[in-house]
Amino acid sequence: MSLSLSNHPNLPSYLNPADLGPWATFLEQVDRVLPHLGKLSVWADTLRRPKRSLIVDVPIHMDDGTVRHFEGYRVQHNVSRGPGKGGVRYHPGVTLSEVMALAGWMTVKNAAVNLPYGGAKGGIRVDPKQLSMSELERLTRRYTSEIGLIIGPERDIPAPDVNTNERIMAWMMDTYSMNVGATSTGVVTGKPITLGGSLGRRDATGRGCFVVAREAMQRLGMEMKGARVAVQGFGNVGNAAARVFQENGASIVAIQDVAGSIYKADGIDPHALTAFLARREGTLLDFPGVERISNDKFWDVDCEVMLPAALENQITADNAGRIRAKLVVEGANGPTTPQAEDILLARGAIVLPDVLANAGGVTVSYFEWVQNASSFFWTEADINARLDRALSDAFRAIWDLSQERKLALRTAAFVIACTRVLEARELRGLYP
Repeated sequence: MSLSLSNHPNLPSYLNPADLGPWATFLEQVDRVLPHLGKLSVWADTLRRPKRSLIVDVPIHMDDGTVRHFEGYRVQHNVSRGPGKGGVRYHPGVTLSEVMALAGWMTVKNAAVNLPYGGAKGGIRVDPKQLSMSELERLTRRYTSEIGLIIGPERDIPAPDVNTNERIMAWMMDTYSMNVGATSTGVVTGKPITLGGSLGRRDATGRGCFVVAREAMQRLGMEMKGARVAVQGFGNVGNAAARVFQENGASIVAIQDVAGSIYKADGIDPHALTAFLARREGTLLDFPGVERISNDKFWDVDCEVMLPAALENQITADNAGRIRAKLVVEGANGPTTPQAEDILLARGAIVLPDVLANAGGVTVSYFEWVQNASSFFWTEADINARLDRALSDAFRAIWDLSQERKLALRTAAFVIACTRVLEARELRGLYP
């Protein structure tokens, strides 16, 4: 996506303005909110320029004795309200502009839910499926050492994201701890329970999607019982969301993952599908009792709730007009382009933006960080109740502002979040 330089004269010089990727989407979202920020808009370039963008070379010894070099990133978008917070993804399509956008969305997300964090994100351009477990460990430890200069429990706290998990967080925590000479459980979140991880963290993002959808449906007069849900992506977020929706009476009628798409009018059992995939008896398409449909036809499925929980830019101007759902719940980061959102809103759909809908993960990461700092741990019931309350409160504030000012929910979320970020920036001033 290209962007007008006349609107962005201070665009970082290390980016190609003709090919900004997801960063262009983030900048457009910022542009849309500026008219609603009043005097604080003079600080707009604070949002348009990441505070710190680190590109690192990650060389590792492969199992065959050769050395391969991978490219890694860690971007701290804004730390005015607290240390950076955001995940690390391993994917062959990772780019600097993508990581910048994801860090920007973390700034907004953390502020929208009123967590005491700034926004950060990291990644390595790699296909982890092509690495052995020992190669993956060496890659993780080398990357952690390279970004170790800018992370820490009071500076920047990574977490799992696409293709990373508890095991990788354990390696990151151990590497950082060895480098600083003391065990530092709070340097990452999303860790195994044994190493200071939090109960409820694994399903937190998907559970959060359900919480904000429930709140929206109550206000829209929609019934959860029998509501038809289509889920794009059956990884950590989509899987957990599908299970929680079904447990609360909804029917999962369509699921898409990397293997393809399936449909069943009277509902797919996500628990049974999870067990089937865990037994490695086949892919999603081999699950018995379902109809295979094309990935393109997935967007035509008749449903009340569409939940994109895969990657960025999945709902575009090309397919948005075919989506029948009343409610689009963004489980992924940046799954809907601004043009697609305009199409959805024009036909009366409600888009629950990623900066609210998938904030469950970082909210429970905050709980984990607090538990690590205090060495006092909560029950899973406590954590789920705190998560429900935090997201319900955030939704209420965003919904009320959207109704009061006649704003889309994303714009309302950005207004609340950017106001908090820019007020903090203004109060802190500039040093020196």
